[in-house]
Amino acid sequence: MPKLKTNKAAAKRFRVTGTGKIMRQKAYKSHILTKKNADRKRELGQPALVDRTNLKTVKKLLGK
Repeated sequence: MPKLKTNKAAAKRFRVTGTGKIMRQKAYKSHILTKKNADRKRELGQPALVDRTNLKTVKKLLGK
């Protein structure tokens, strides 16, 4: 059976931690920032874990 190719779009958006969890960046931090308060913008800058409902799909895209 041939090897699975990594989806390059997914590879740029997700990274795997040392324990095997998958990290992602949060949305809504790119524009229209004036109406968002500083606490919210700071929180949006922090990475987050991929939800367990999407984990199987993301792992498949990453070739894991």
